[in-house]
Amino acid sequence: MKNDNEFFQAVEQTSGNLQSSFSAGEKQHIPVLCAETVALIAPRSGGIYVDGTIGLGGHSAAFFAAEQAITVVGIDLDKEALTIAADRLAPFSERVHLVHGNYRHIDDHLFRLGIDFVDGIILDLGPSSYQLDNPQRGFSFRRDGPLDMRMDRSSSQSAQDIVNRYSEEELTDLIRRYGEERFAARIAEAIVSARKESLIERSGQVAELVKRAIPRRFHSRRIHPATKTFQALRIAVNEELDNLNIGLAAAFAKLRLGGVLVVISFHSLEDRIVKRFFRDKERPCICPPELPVCRCNKQRSAEILTLKPLIPSPAEIADNPRARSAKLRAVRKCDQAEWTHG
Repeated sequence: MKNDNEFFQAVEQTSGNLQSSFSAGEKQHIPVLCAETVALIAPRSGGIYVDGTIGLGGHSAAFFAAEQAITVVGIDLDKEALTIAADRLAPFSERVHLVHGNYRHIDDHLFRLGIDFVDGIILDLGPSSYQLDNPQRGFSFRRDGPLDMRMDRSSSQSAQDIVNRYSEEELTDLIRRYGEERFAARIAEAIVSARKESLIERSGQVAELVKRAIPRRFHSRRIHPATKTFQALRIAVNEELDNLNIGLAAAFAKLRLGGVLVVISFHSLEDRIVKRFFRDKERPCICPPELPVCRCNKQRSAEILTLKPLIPSPAEIADNPRARSAKLRAVRKCDQAEWTHG
């Protein structure tokens, strides 16, 4: 990788190019850490790139702003988002393949397109602004709507199903494990008590139940009391951590040598999974230290490009407060010979 000065110069230049290339409407939807992603992926003529969570198409549009002679495969669980992405990327439609599906099945998606390997992959995890801002999707604790939270609206289980069917013990475990919420037991108890009176159908109901269950002295000025509970429900509904564990391995396998995988996460559970996966790919022998000779035959297959995760600048957070928790990590696929002779 370039040294830090060269990299951040590239980020600054890319950021300026994006601002000048996008229309006023598109600038409002430039995704988190976009310039950093483009600088790391470095799209080049003839390359093939996968936007595994294409959302509204912001990262893919930025790839085309950097280099038009590329092919992009955009994958998303949300059909509505794909429709918006198709409209945004219409000028490049001959070079864009949009797929309704899960990035964990990236190998199947690429096989159907006749693509063996790709030059770069971006996974921007979590819900899109479109999903959060649409009350009918039920992702937001600030906007009352049906308690849904499905990224793929054709999937069977919604947040309403979980809230009304899980036992108190199951809800406690889910909220504690996926939300890292210290008051998980109190919140689960409040939910179970409320649903005895009537079905819980609205996101606003859950937000209010959580708010009441957490003692007021523990309410944060910056973060809504229901944030962690909504995160836990969303992760469970969409099987996000399972998707990430499987999807990272699948994505890395489809990179050609020299290809770059960028992952943007928004909470510690995701970031730990990404960090652990990247370190495992870069680490050589994993034999116990007491063995005199390596028996595992494990070899390095990646170079970590971000020794520490990249985070949004204060200016980006000011423009987009939702970016504040984002962390970007990236690796480049390589072989052992590069480590031996590089």
